[in-house]
Amino acid sequence: QVQLVESGGGSVQAGGSLRLSCAVSGFTYATYCMAWFRQALGKEREGVAGIDSDGSISYADSAKGRFTISKDNAKNTLYLQMNSLKPEDTAMYYCAADPRNLADMYIRRNVGTMDYWGKGTPVTISS
Repeated sequence: QVQLVESGGGSVQAGGSLRLSCAVSGFTYATYCMAWFRQALGKEREGVAGIDSDGSISYADSAKGRFTISKDNAKNTLYLQMNSLKPEDTAMYYCAADPRNLADMYIRRNVGTMDYWGKGTPVTISS
């Protein structure tokens, strides 16, 4: 059974940092595209960052220079380090996985949808 469980969300002030984690099980993690998405209240879901199994990384423009996606294949865990957080980063953050290694398409071109999703972890940034 595929499971993606996010953690690490919380409330911080603008300019602060958070590190999100996504623990995965039930599939061959190392061969999958892994990604972070977010959805703010009243807005559509948007891609934040994605990493293919070969290590290729794609970031949304809003994340570039502030967020870093990484993965630990030994621990089956995906991370998102978020620095210089802004109030507009407030959203529910979701981890996603897909066997098609197309991070650029999912994140930057917003095309298609990934197969597996976690339930999300909330992030609130106060000004």
